[in-house]
Amino acid sequence: MSMTAEALAARPAPGAAGTMVVVVGPSGAGKDSVMAYAARHFAGEARLRFVRRVITRPADAGGEAHEAIDAAGFRRRAAEGAFAVSWQAHGLSYGIPRETLDHLAEGATLVANGSRSALPAFAEAYPRLKVVLVTARPDILAARLAARGREGAEAIAGRLDRAAPEIVVAADTVVIDNSGPLEEAGEAFVCLLASTLAGSG
Repeated sequence: MSMTAEALAARPAPGAAGTMVVVVGPSGAGKDSVMAYAARHFAGEARLRFVRRVITRPADAGGEAHEAIDAAGFRRRAAEGAFAVSWQAHGLSYGIPRETLDHLAEGATLVANGSRSALPAFAEAYPRLKVVLVTARPDILAARLAARGREGAEAIAGRLDRAAPEIVVAADTVVIDNSGPLEEAGEAFVCLLASTLAGSG
């Protein structure tokens, strides 16, 4: 099943001063792990916030900490303009709260778990955007996906075919290879965020 997105972007707040860092990457690349590594490093840093997404997925489904909501509730909140960006992927709906625009206007640096297919909407919604593509070698991706035990070989092969699409977005893009130890990719992400914080100060 190919990933599709129907992204709805709200107009940015005038004079937004902060930077949105959106992390994307193929399944198995370990972007959640890289983000968690950075979150531990920056614990207590008031200028850096990790965005809590709204997802039509049970709260106890594992993975990232998110705000769970049913499909009807998601549609209602989207219609009310509650999301700066929203999209669909793998049968789920994802939303980035509109409050992120206020946080950016206050000068905060935000980190959000995104989707490659929703990047045009992120670029429209956030005037200062950095894209971080977390990736890994195909053999590493295949091994991690197999270890999850969620999909068969055919489904995994389909995911790998989508592992490295061309990213076309008017924003800074940084690639972090997470084929090796998590600490290496984690420290690379920490350095990028530290540089972003220094630039915003």
